[in-house]
Amino acid sequence: ELMQNYPNPFNPATTITFILPEKSNVILKVFNSLGEEVAELVNGNLDVGTYSQNFDASKLPSGIYVYTLQTGDQLISKKMTLIK
Repeated sequence: ELMQNYPNPFNPATTITFILPEKSNVILKVFNSLGEEVAELVNGNLDVGTYSQNFDASKLPSGIYVYTLQTGDQLISKKMTLIK
């Protein structure tokens, strides 16, 4: 399960929380509105549990970003807004 980031809108940092019901290989990435990857926050095997990952966007321009959580064959995406 991928939660909505908090706070949203944010400046310059936000927290992304996700819940894993089973041990999984997890990839958490952030993309800009052009679909370009701007950050890879997590890439590895994680145990069952709830995880929170901080995202610092202080070097990025204002705009809408998409973050994706990939676990096995599942891909979940949500939007977040950076306002400077």
